[in-house]
Amino acid sequence: MKRLFWLGVGVVAGVALSRKATETARQATPAGLASNLGDAVRELAGAVGSFGAEVRAGMNEREQELHDMVSERTGLSTASEGPAGRHAAQPRRPVRRARRAEG
Repeated sequence: MKRLFWLGVGVVAGVALSRKATETARQATPAGLASNLGDAVRELAGAVGSFGAEVRAGMNEREQELHDMVSERTGLSTASEGPAGRHAAQPRRPVRRARRAEG
């Protein structure tokens, strides 16, 4: 009975080590390295994207805080409704184009 137990333990250990060695060898191949690199790049891109979204959200929140603070202290309404905001009162100037030299 003891021999049968140790035979089973040996078979299980051999299968486990064999699978581990096969996986390690697969990761060392060019396809395995490319897969690992692709996963790392996807993870990095996701992290950069979420960081950018958090920064934009923080900027918008801080901008709103500043508009509220200016409105509270000065009693003036700040136009924070988009591109027509702070430069809306300035008239647009026509675009001047350079003339080609005639020669």
